[in-house]
Amino acid sequence: MILVEKSARRLTLFCAGRKLKEYRMALGFSPVGPKQSEGDGRTPEGNYTVDFHKSDSAFHRALHISYPDAADSARAAEAGVAPGGDIMIHGLPNGFSALASAHRLRDWTAGCIAVTDSEMDEIWVSVADGTPIEIRP
Repeated sequence: MILVEKSARRLTLFCAGRKLKEYRMALGFSPVGPKQSEGDGRTPEGNYTVDFHKSDSAFHRALHISYPDAADSARAAEAGVAPGGDIMIHGLPNGFSALASAHRLRDWTAGCIAVTDSEMDEIWVSVADGTPIEIRP
């Protein structure tokens, strides 16, 4: 499983309950609170799954997260807004790998979870489609 702790800016990979590896990360540009609508710059909170590996991303590799779920969609519909989507764990924008860990100096994504390209390479081979991901405040 993957555990994302937004306030700690930490992504941890687990296998059979044992911690495998921990990464520092950047989040959406407005990270406090759960994602409410498209364009709000927030990273979702809750339980999802990695539903597919996206190799043709504008970023160095990406793992797509199953946001929005039914509850997210219903909440957005009740508020009269679009829930957003395309939430992923990804590396840096293509062509910007030289930024490396400097990208973590501020939250900059549109709501995704970003790590360095070399970290994304490790995560890419370690995480299978269907892996649960819990995103905590």
